[in-house]
Amino acid sequence: MRNKIILACLSCLIWVACTDQSIYTPKPRSFPKINYPTKSFKDFEENYCNFSFRMPAYFDIQKDTSFFEAKPENECWFNLYVEEFDCTLYCNYLEVGKNKSFDEIKTDAFNISDYHNKRATYIDELLLKNEFGAEGIAFEIEGPVASHYQFYLTDSLQEHFFRASLYFNAQAKPDSLRPMLDFVKEDLDSIIYTFKWN
Repeated sequence: MRNKIILACLSCLIWVACTDQSIYTPKPRSFPKINYPTKSFKDFEENYCNFSFRMPAYFDIQKDTSFFEAKPENECWFNLYVEEFDCTLYCNYLEVGKNKSFDEIKTDAFNISDYHNKRATYIDELLLKNEFGAEGIAFEIEGPVASHYQFYLTDSLQEHFFRASLYFNAQAKPDSLRPMLDFVKEDLDSIIYTFKWN
């Protein structure tokens, strides 16, 4: 009888030891660590463009020298690069009437933002106007798209056209990019609302 009790206890101990039923708890939600740049501003007054604006100091200006192995349409094509986020604001200027009419250039801007409709969940168009006579439209694009923010600005006579598109060099989910996108978008307002045609 004593052997049967010892054998039963050993069997129970072996069974408990072999059936590891650890209790798993979900890990807390986490986001990638982001090193935000210091918020400060500087003037964009490059001699190859006929406009100026205040821009975040953490943007590096990179002048475009080629466009698909050809020369850019205008000397005033440049990029504003943010190293901390590996994102670029692609900027170009077009003189209305030189190669295309205002309506053609404006239609191109809408077509470029509409191209994201394939994957976008929502596109919001916001009217822009500043105290220096620049006006246009911003496109806020939601969903797993390449560019989440684009805008264009023109003058009241519709002789000049400036267009910008923000791209992150990442295939991350929109939720992961959201903190960086919000940070940059807030500072892009400084470009829009201080933009002046010379």
